[in-house]
Amino acid sequence: MMAEEITGDNVAADELRAFIERIERMEEEKAAIAADIKEIFAEAKGRGYDTKVIRQIVRIRKQDANERAEHEAILDLYMQAMGMQ
Repeated sequence: MMAEEITGDNVAADELRAFIERIERMEEEKAAIAADIKEIFAEAKGRGYDTKVIRQIVRIRKQDANERAEHEAILDLYMQAMGMQ
């Protein structure tokens, strides 16, 4: 959409404003969720858990089974090549 169309057309300007406001609300929600997650990690750390390992588990659980198996196979191969197994 060209700038002339946006400034000359109230409907387009209103639609653009609505998109921007929705994005801004989602950014605020994202920041609040990130703060909540940070608190959970701090709580886990306070209870003696290793938060780096927890983050790794969360990342692994996001992968599908095939992707995870492929990653583990490559990791194992690289570790063998480095004499770590």
